[in-house]
Amino acid sequence: MAGNSQRPGARSRGKGKGAAGSGGRIRRSLAGKGPTPKAEDRPYHKAFKAKQAAAKHGGPSARSSTQRTGRPGAGPEWVAGRNPVLEALQAGIPVQTAYVADGAERDSRLRDILQHCADHNVPTLQSTRTELDRLTGGAVHQGVALKLPEFEYAHPDDLLANALESSAAPLIVMLDQITDPRNLGAIIRSAAAFGAHGVVIPERRSAQMTAAAWKTSAGAAARVPIARAGNLNRALEAYAKAGFTIAGLAGESDAGIEGLPGADGPLVLVVGSEGDGLSRLVRENCDALVSIPMSSAVESLNAGVAAGIALYEVSRLRRG
Repeated sequence: MAGNSQRPGARSRGKGKGAAGSGGRIRRSLAGKGPTPKAEDRPYHKAFKAKQAAAKHGGPSARSSTQRTGRPGAGPEWVAGRNPVLEALQAGIPVQTAYVADGAERDSRLRDILQHCADHNVPTLQSTRTELDRLTGGAVHQGVALKLPEFEYAHPDDLLANALESSAAPLIVMLDQITDPRNLGAIIRSAAAFGAHGVVIPERRSAQMTAAAWKTSAGAAARVPIARAGNLNRALEAYAKAGFTIAGLAGESDAGIEGLPGADGPLVLVVGSEGDGLSRLVRENCDALVSIPMSSAVESLNAGVAAGIALYEVSRLRRG
């Protein structure tokens, strides 16, 4: 009786002459191939693409930046991660939509986020993790993210007109090379506290109204108009022609802020960065450069602190 070995194409499993073996291929395929590469080193993985994009723009990797609001990982219009999202909601930052990934682990932070959204009528949408990865640019969102509405900047000419129509002496704050959004937020808060009619920032080489700036302003950004100028020097020239005195803060100036000229009339206070101060052209467009007297043990002040002191002094001089 013929067995299976007699069917056409059958091979013998013996070790004799003519037997077909694997030649060690199977054994080699079962051998270990070394440790698995990191996600950011695998070309097909999203972490690799995020790392490449961060390197292209000279910024930190997405993994190191996505937990912070308004940083390159998530982008200025997104807040990603449970702690940043909860902090942003509690700070009263305007929110367009909250996104929660399907199957996200329910911990106390997520419950607080969902409760806050429900109590404040924040639209909440469910999304897949893949979709949330795409929306946040590969941020480590931990299953939750906020989309912020695009900030509506005023025009410098509108601030000028509104300030001149005000019953109070016009006061405008202009910022030169302030790149830290927290400093921007602190200055906006001081501007609101001391009666400024608006803040003007440049379109380039300047911090913009991101979530971090919103949070630091403690809601003042909703009360003080913020304008964005394509060219800060042209804006200064326009305000000067309208009768404003242009005063710049400069640490090396011998003139103290207590003797600020034009404090009782239309005034533009210009604040530069802590490191570089005012740029050359901005200095040339100032009618006066003034400094804040301080101990020789301290070389300079944080830009946000310096602006707050200067605005207080303007307020004091006007009351006096």
